[in-house]
Amino acid sequence: MRHRKAGTKLGRNTSHRRALLRNLVTSVIIADRVETTVAKAKAVRPLIEKMITLGKKGDVHSRRQALAFLMTDDSVTRLFDTVAPRYGDRQGGYLRIVKTGFQKGDGAERAFIELLGAEKQLEEKRQKRAEIKAKKREELAEALEKEKNEPGADDAAA
Repeated sequence: MRHRKAGTKLGRNTSHRRALLRNLVTSVIIADRVETTVAKAKAVRPLIEKMITLGKKGDVHSRRQALAFLMTDDSVTRLFDTVAPRYGDRQGGYLRIVKTGFQKGDGAERAFIELLGAEKQLEEKRQKRAEIKAKKREELAEALEKEKNEPGADDAAA
């Protein structure tokens, strides 16, 4: 019986599980949105909430605690400068878990874990990617058109 046993093992030993969860927390803080399995998303939620609470405190001790847990210095800077101020008046519930379907290989349920209030930043990222794709497509079309219009290209091929 698992009475009073908090947390799930996720099929990993202690050090592997801790590294996995630290990496997921770091990724969510940096990217605002990460796709993972539902079990991992539910396991990582309290850790992300704790990091955001540390960020809201904003003192040196909190920053050092976050540095000890998060994997990169950039993530700590982003946590304290960008993410935590977003939730100044909110008392928890900083995340949303959205189920998206099933994995192909093992059928595990997939989900997005995302920070609330990050929709604006995610939309800007999406637009930038779309602009870059459109620009590449346009350059490729111009190159193909230029190749067709060159008269020497057909003679050399024959």
